[in-house]
Amino acid sequence: MIEVRNLTKRYGPHVAVDDVSFSVQKGEVVGFLGPNGAGKSTTMNILTGYLSASEGDVHIDGTNILEEPESVKRRIGYLPETPPLYGEMTVREYLRFVCSIRKVPRTEVNDRIEQGLHRVGIVEVYNRLIGNLSKGYRQRVGLAQALMGNPDILILDEPTSGLDPKQIIEIRDLIRELGADHTVILSSHILPEVSEICRRVMIINDGRIVADGDPASLGSDLFDASQIVVTAVADESAARGAVSGIQGISRIEILPATEPGTTEMLIESEHDEDLRRDIFDSFSKAGVPLIGLRVKNATLEEIFLELTSGVKEAVS
Repeated sequence: MIEVRNLTKRYGPHVAVDDVSFSVQKGEVVGFLGPNGAGKSTTMNILTGYLSASEGDVHIDGTNILEEPESVKRRIGYLPETPPLYGEMTVREYLRFVCSIRKVPRTEVNDRIEQGLHRVGIVEVYNRLIGNLSKGYRQRVGLAQALMGNPDILILDEPTSGLDPKQIIEIRDLIRELGADHTVILSSHILPEVSEICRRVMIINDGRIVADGDPASLGSDLFDASQIVVTAVADESAARGAVSGIQGISRIEILPATEPGTTEMLIESEHDEDLRRDIFDSFSKAGVPLIGLRVKNATLEEIFLELTSGVKEAVS
């Protein structure tokens, strides 16, 4: 569906995007992450045709966006961080205007608008001025305009920026629904949001893709079994005593207990060893009930920070 090859964007001596290559298949919902200034927005703007590349190619179903920009742009719906709205227009007037820009056939305009209004849940405000709408409704109108061309691909840049928690949940659910019918590339600084919506994550840093995969596989590549979370039905003293004889433990950290009457510990090994068997045997011999023993799972936030701090090598 989307094929990006050796994409580079320069602004004078500054390289914003540096030889980036990736592909996105039809029906994928991909989170595109990166710190400020990493090249994320530049890449997205090139994908949508708003910017030209210094080098490289972008193909949509085999069509080069630089060679046939109008044809490709019709297949892409774009929601920038600040939606391109006109406050003096009503919602219906604005969507009709968008249809004219997108060259929607006149016979399809009314149906396209009705479908968009219902799809994003703004039927009740279609005759209101956009300037009088709440932030949440304006964001929905922005999503509606991205859908007017009936695109195969949706590119959404910070779609929940500035929304309250209820509005974030509503827009998140809507994006998840849209993912059933569209290929979606989603950029967001709210990492738990990306984890919930996207099965695949790409992370860009200093203009280069430093990770590409599902969060679970990225976490296993970056973090091994050297950190074990243990939950025991015991006080802290008894729990510490149960592991006191294990060789190779470098650190023990007491975590907030998740259940009454238990102690939860993070145990880290010296040489990246998997100590789960030794821990289980030690607790069993000490007669201390063990009700939890697992490798510490890396969150998307931990993966993001690890990859954008320059500590680890790139993974894929």
